[in-house]
Amino acid sequence: MSAASCRLKIKAVPGASRSEIVGRLGEALKVRVVAPPEGGKANREVQALLAARLGIAEGQLTLVSGQSSPAKVFEVRGFTAVQAWARLLA
Repeated sequence: MSAASCRLKIKAVPGASRSEIVGRLGEALKVRVVAPPEGGKANREVQALLAARLGIAEGQLTLVSGQSSPAKVFEVRGFTAVQAWARLLA
């Protein structure tokens, strides 16, 4: 596995009708998830959605800030920022 890593800014919208990556929102990626913002459910769903889109294990993603905020930062191991954005927006 590559030693590359990057941090992604995420704007999470919990309680949506479906889970999806919406697209860029300034320097962040807007993500909607069905899960409610309680007990970390939305955070786990955002992490699972990002991992699935990137084709990596959820363990390669770490929520580094924004545990109780819609503005989140995830660290992604194994990708540069350019590689991660290319996969997420594909």
